[in-house]
Amino acid sequence: MNKREFLKSGLLGVGAALFSSSVLSAAIPACRRQVSDHPANIFEQPPLGYAFDALEPYIDARTMEIHYTKHHAAYTKNLNEQLAKLPDRHKSLMEIFDHITQYPVSVRNNGGGYFNHNLFWQIIAPGGAKEPTGELKRELENSFGSLDNFKKAFTDKAMGVFGSGWAWLIKTPSGLKITATANQDNPLMETEKDRGMPILMVDVWEHAYYLKYQNRRREYLDAFWQVVNWDQVMQFYRLERFVL
Repeated sequence: MNKREFLKSGLLGVGAALFSSSVLSAAIPACRRQVSDHPANIFEQPPLGYAFDALEPYIDARTMEIHYTKHHAAYTKNLNEQLAKLPDRHKSLMEIFDHITQYPVSVRNNGGGYFNHNLFWQIIAPGGAKEPTGELKRELENSFGSLDNFKKAFTDKAMGVFGSGWAWLIKTPSGLKITATANQDNPLMETEKDRGMPILMVDVWEHAYYLKYQNRRREYLDAFWQVVNWDQVMQFYRLERFVL
């Protein structure tokens, strides 16, 4: 997978004072922005980076294939098509999210779908630590009492999403917080009450699990914990911003 550097700055346009600045280099291909001015290629869908069956038996290959090649690909295509119609189409995603109410709903939906999945594929990537360690583990324990308490609270939040949406663990100036968003919204958007740096997320749209789990969302969420790549969560935790 392609690598991007994350450099000195404040938090994602959410507010310059949210985090102190430091130089961070981290390898996460959150989004790839084209240098070309061709309107159809403003943003690229990053490679998945692993086989569709790499998360078996917890997430089945057919679901992964459809989710990545159909749903995520459609968000990418539709975002580029919508941005191509706008005079400020070359603004960064962070600028767009920070002023999302100024954009058509189609940009909000497809921009969120594009970005959210870019992060999600990395969080459920095979390999990496199976449990949090070090400073992240301590922060989770300080914030939620224990890792088990955190997992239960996160699962409960995801179960509480009515219809389609996402559950998130975010880094805020006051510490870690669990939140949820509807549809393809995310905690970087100005519309959200709880805003912060996403470090862990789960997709609870039915297309993320229905082929294998049907309406048994809790079984899907139990399986989700088996495929979380905690090394990647730690990388997100150490970031101050995404460069998009």
